[in-house]
Amino acid sequence: MILIINDDGIFAPGIKFLSGVASKFGRIVVVAPDKPQSGMGHAITINSTLRLQPTNYHGAEIEYACTGTPVDCVKMAINQILKKTPDLILSGVNHGSNSSINVIYSGTMSAAIEGALEGVPSIGFSLCDYAMEADFTQADKFVASIIENALKHKMPKGVCLNVNIPKLKAEDFKGIKVVRQAKANWVERFDERKDPYGKHYYWLTGEFVNFEPEALDTDEWALANGYISVVPTQADLTAHNALTKLNYFENHELDRTSR
Repeated sequence: MILIINDDGIFAPGIKFLSGVASKFGRIVVVAPDKPQSGMGHAITINSTLRLQPTNYHGAEIEYACTGTPVDCVKMAINQILKKTPDLILSGVNHGSNSSINVIYSGTMSAAIEGALEGVPSIGFSLCDYAMEADFTQADKFVASIIENALKHKMPKGVCLNVNIPKLKAEDFKGIKVVRQAKANWVERFDERKDPYGKHYYWLTGEFVNFEPEALDTDEWALANGYISVVPTQADLTAHNALTKLNYFENHELDRTSR
């Protein structure tokens, strides 16, 4: 049983493509937001109710549009809708990249991370094309291969996969690279405007900057060079390399003469 979720909404072309590919490997269940939820990260709904509406857009035996976030969809599917834990969770395919730092903002990847927290092998897929008419089928054999391998081989516990697909024709893909997340960030600014009443409003905008463009082992390099990037991702945000460096916080007597 394969649970399929996304953040662009249950009627988005990307999830329709993904459910079609996944249906070749087993019984699919679709629980996805009833409207776009991009940029929601790991948000959950705690101050309002959640509702489910049956749909038949994907031809799945179990299929619901949920009023909540992508993470809500995972929680609702596992804890409320399904009678058993799914064998695999697939999230996406997202319209636009979720490489590098984008992973922490992504509703697509947060659904996959939530799946890993629940102990279910999970994969988030994203296509580096924001257009609604984006052609997901160019990468269909690679998406199928990744799903097949995830079902065949045991994934590390607590780890999900962040898969990003460059905008290329099928014949131009060089293959798949398992890589690390690039050190990159958004240099942000707010575009200030005025509404017809003279009141200010703002649009968040900015430029994505890769701080290590020459590194050959990152997702940004792989995507720029024609490869589908696969980054093992987990929820643990501990800076393990800093644990021993911060031991000066421990076991020190309080200087009682300090004021």
